[in-house]
Amino acid sequence: MSHVLTRHVEQASSGEQPPQRRVGLGLAALTALVVGSMIGSGIFALPSQMAGSAAPGPLVIGWGITGLGMLMLAFVFQTLVSRKPDVDGGVYGYARAGFGNYVGFTSAWGYWVSAWVGNVGYLVLMGSTLGYFWPSFEGGNTWRPILLASVVLWVVHALTLRGVHSAALVNTVVTIAKVVPIVTFIAIAAVGFKAGIFNADIWGHSTQIDGASLGSTLDQVKNMMLVTVWVFIGIEGAAVYSQRAAKRSEVGRATILGFVGVLALLLMVNLLSYGLMAQAKIAGLSDPSMAALMKDQVGSWGAGFISIGLLVSLLGALLAWILLSVEILRLPANEHVLPKVLAQENTHGAPHVALWLTNACVQLMLVWTLFNSSTYTDLIYLATSLILLPYLWSAAYQVMLALRGETYEHGAGRTRDLLVGSLGLAYAVWLVYAGGWQYVLVAALFYLVGTAFFVWARKESRELVFTSIEKVLVGVVAIGSVAAIVGFIQGYVSV
Repeated sequence: MSHVLTRHVEQASSGEQPPQRRVGLGLAALTALVVGSMIGSGIFALPSQMAGSAAPGPLVIGWGITGLGMLMLAFVFQTLVSRKPDVDGGVYGYARAGFGNYVGFTSAWGYWVSAWVGNVGYLVLMGSTLGYFWPSFEGGNTWRPILLASVVLWVVHALTLRGVHSAALVNTVVTIAKVVPIVTFIAIAAVGFKAGIFNADIWGHSTQIDGASLGSTLDQVKNMMLVTVWVFIGIEGAAVYSQRAAKRSEVGRATILGFVGVLALLLMVNLLSYGLMAQAKIAGLSDPSMAALMKDQVGSWGAGFISIGLLVSLLGALLAWILLSVEILRLPANEHVLPKVLAQENTHGAPHVALWLTNACVQLMLVWTLFNSSTYTDLIYLATSLILLPYLWSAAYQVMLALRGETYEHGAGRTRDLLVGSLGLAYAVWLVYAGGWQYVLVAALFYLVGTAFFVWARKESRELVFTSIEKVLVGVVAIGSVAAIVGFIQGYVSV
């Protein structure tokens, strides 16, 4: 996760520093980026969130769909990195290369908004977690936790301004540290697992959550999908940083290694929790529900241990996503898709303008949560919905390459990549459907606001602002934005 391009510094005649070669990111650092950005808060809140949506049977089906779908997306990023080594920026670069500047902009902008909204969710949960130690912090969105969250935000901001290389080292250490409490929970849950509790209502026919049934098997699978996506967001992290990798081949390897490792942890945490406590009771646990389950198994020390682990994890995820969010602004700014000021770097090599903009948005939304009832779950649903289209464009780009035969001059692997890309695309479309039309409308509103930056960038570079097709796309975004505003006013759209 280092801001470490291989670069040469010319020696001036006045006797400046001699040329320096800065080494790019290796496999370990890239894998830490993937794992660090994927393991944030979701896994610690997973038991209660899943228990409120699905019984064990539908849960296994849902995880099967999610695991296969996300594996296809992981293969998509792995394939595109090797077949299109000249395209940088992951989800942004593939959307732009395949579908033009404006679609590339929406992918980068949606990813960026998703990243900083997710960081707000992390900070709210951080405050809520501290409520275990200090009751006045409970809930995470009162003035005390918001004040502390603001301090934490700007401390991390200052660290990042000192250079992303330093921040990357911190992230690698934190990534290792936050896996320890998760593995500890899995070991204790495996010992305490009771098959009778797990099998009590395996298909959810009689279980009720807050007086309501779980619905059909299909309903239960659909309801859990956005939660599963949230815990996998970050799978594309190495691809976003592809420009900074020491070897392109290691970007794909890091993506697969990170995915497999995190999937194993998620499955064990989720499935084992159903054998520790009745589903309806798990659904009623406050976040982080993993801590409450640990307390039930081993006493108060277990809850405290998990809470500390979550705090470490949140700090690591916050750092990882701040880095990803500024990187996804820097690359489009260098390619006339966003204003070039967002690509400016300070003397430490940090994109400081993009960093200030990102964290200013986080701070404003933190203040906004003081006056609204938005919870951690509300924020992650919004963040998840905004990242779905970038995933969709990446999968669609691989399908396009395979259909055209581009980069497949010798034919090898074309059929396989077409199948993988099609499965990844189908999964991405399913996610958009499962997420619900409300979030699509809200995403359109964010895109419309961001379009002003796109217009600024195109005029700044004296290039054509919109093609004919892009004008149609902007019209669709505008219509969706109007529908979102009307929905907010009439109450059928909420965030």
